[in-house]
Amino acid sequence: MKLLLLAGTGEARRLAQALAQVPGLEVTASLSGATRAPMALPVPTRSGGFGGEEAQKDYMQSNGIEAVVDATHPFAHRISARTAALCSELGLPYVQLLRPAWQPELGDTWVQVASGQDAPAHIPPGARVFLAVGRQTLTEFESLTQCHLICRQIDPPDAPFPFPNGEFRVGRPPFSIEDEEALFRKLRIDWLAVKNAGGEASKTKLVAARNLGLPVLMLARPPQPDGAKVETVEDALTWVQEQMT
Repeated sequence: MKLLLLAGTGEARRLAQALAQVPGLEVTASLSGATRAPMALPVPTRSGGFGGEEAQKDYMQSNGIEAVVDATHPFAHRISARTAALCSELGLPYVQLLRPAWQPELGDTWVQVASGQDAPAHIPPGARVFLAVGRQTLTEFESLTQCHLICRQIDPPDAPFPFPNGEFRVGRPPFSIEDEEALFRKLRIDWLAVKNAGGEASKTKLVAARNLGLPVLMLARPPQPDGAKVETVEDALTWVQEQMT
């Protein structure tokens, strides 16, 4: 069976490692190309997106794709919605590997919002804000003109910070709780802004914020496509094996 794996997450990497060992399965992973030097996957990999709906449909048909596992980031909702719709149109099995969202725990101070555009209603002027939201979401925080913004990204920036009141900070995960606490202290952070990505690997910044008593602006997930969903790599692997029988 020819399987298309939409990758880009730690779960996708672990799933690719398991799928590479399944006899009779031909896997192609697809990366968006958002990270310049991603770690290699153990299966054939394409990078750079598809170039739109029709181009993706043509790719899937011309390459004989028979099933799709969508293991993209929970905020990659456009490619998820498009792929789910294409699979429905083409009659292909589709499943989304979607990690559970984070939930506030004892000691957390979260403000849950739909968008970074809601930030000025909650973050006071003069605050130093650590934006762990990625550069694609950065523009949502343009209205925090009276705050100092620090945005962390994996790759060195190819352009200056888009607002005069901010700066980039380069860092490649994983980050330990101790690393995050030390960084927040060094930068004198008052607020943490983060997408509700879920998962254990990137949860360390939330634990660090809790330990330091920092409030968190939590961006809610966008709507996800209809269709089959699993929460773990193991369940995704089982789903793939079921499609092969």
